[in-house]
Amino acid sequence: MANNVYYIGANDEHGVNPPTLGKRTPVMPGLNRQIYENEINRAAKIKFIEACLRNGFRVYDVKPELQDAPISLRVSRINRQNLTLLVTFAYNAFGAGTSFNSASGITTYYSPQNVRPTSSRQLAEELYEALTRGTAQRGRGVYTLSDVGVLESVNCVSALIEAGFMTNLREAQLMLDPDFQTEIGEETARGVCNYLGVPFIPRSLENFPLLKRGNRGESVVLLQYLLSGYGYRIGVDGTFGAETEKAVADFQNKNGLSADGVVGRNTWRTLLVLPPRPVLRRGSRGAYVEYLQKKLESFLIPVGEIDGIFGEATERGVKSFQEKNGLSADGIVGPLTWEQLTKER
Repeated sequence: MANNVYYIGANDEHGVNPPTLGKRTPVMPGLNRQIYENEINRAAKIKFIEACLRNGFRVYDVKPELQDAPISLRVSRINRQNLTLLVTFAYNAFGAGTSFNSASGITTYYSPQNVRPTSSRQLAEELYEALTRGTAQRGRGVYTLSDVGVLESVNCVSALIEAGFMTNLREAQLMLDPDFQTEIGEETARGVCNYLGVPFIPRSLENFPLLKRGNRGESVVLLQYLLSGYGYRIGVDGTFGAETEKAVADFQNKNGLSADGVVGRNTWRTLLVLPPRPVLRRGSRGAYVEYLQKKLESFLIPVGEIDGIFGEATERGVKSFQEKNGLSADGIVGPLTWEQLTKER
């Protein structure tokens, strides 16, 4: 059976532009700012959508806007789609939210009031199993929640993930870590595949086909979705036309690749920021620099704007990270620095 018979809903809680009040960490040391809950929720949702597209599912983004959307609006959107299932991404907190504490771990939820409570429980259990096996997070269990519209008022199987605690310093840092964001999205997709009884296609280069102008299908949808995440305003329609080719060539040019408009291994690797990662230094630009900047911020090292440009602030951040980890503080990101930056936390 083709996986595109399954229609998966992806929802992220709260908003970041402007941020939903109260949904934030305490002030983060080093960064001197609070991290808003939606910074992890939205990022994990995007990675989940990418994983679902790679696995051939049709996907519906319940809340594509950056700002918050009323639950009643989201429920209305969901109930018009005839979804197979819905996954909601959230992040937990303990106490007043003004200081850090030791509460930690992953929890998944379902509602006994859902139209399919048994199936919703099974989905929540599969998500929990995949997330606790596939991440370093400790498991807190699978529980029920009442009076949560995206669990009990929707007309499809539904589960919600709290992937960590904003009030735990380590897990607050993970909210900014692009590897953790990807991990949550990927393992959630694995849990969905397990629930549906279909094989999970991992995030490995061999699973991304050569694409060029004239191609059509789910892999093109994924390519277009990835390009839109880098700021390209293109249609996500599954047709590799002139607009997509132009965006690919521009992305290739900005990342030091052969700008032929053909998506091969090197272009996929760069789009996905997969290893082996290149040596970076002041003056470098592109997707790997943006990834580096996000990694440094997750270690509470400020780099200024996350813009994919390796300037003075990024170089200063690299040197600070190197000094803290016993590396030569030359500001150049080579294999040893990458190894320290990408170690499991």
